[in-house]
Amino acid sequence: MSTGSAAAVERVVAEGGDADDILRATVSALAEQAGVAWAGIAFLDGGVFGLGPAAGVADESRRTRTQILFQGTLVGELWLDGEHEQAELDRIAALVAPYVLIGWDTDGEIWDP
Repeated sequence: MSTGSAAAVERVVAEGGDADDILRATVSALAEQAGVAWAGIAFLDGGVFGLGPAAGVADESRRTRTQILFQGTLVGELWLDGEHEQAELDRIAALVAPYVLIGWDTDGEIWDP
């Protein structure tokens, strides 16, 4: 995965859209990177990770999982099969964190990522 991966995800986030569209575009952009076979985002719901959007051809023998934290709370993981730079994955996880919230309790307040 090239150092341009975070830049590609930054463009996806900047283009906006709903959370589902942003996350689908993110995994698609990652799966298109050289050396990456597959990318997915797993949501943490009730203490269990459930795979959400994914793209590419899975190769679990090459899987790396990177935590996605929102305001210091674990909300999901970025899963990537292939070559990667951990710092790049950490940056991508931070970029998508506001869009990975499942069941995030806003106490009735309007939430805008």
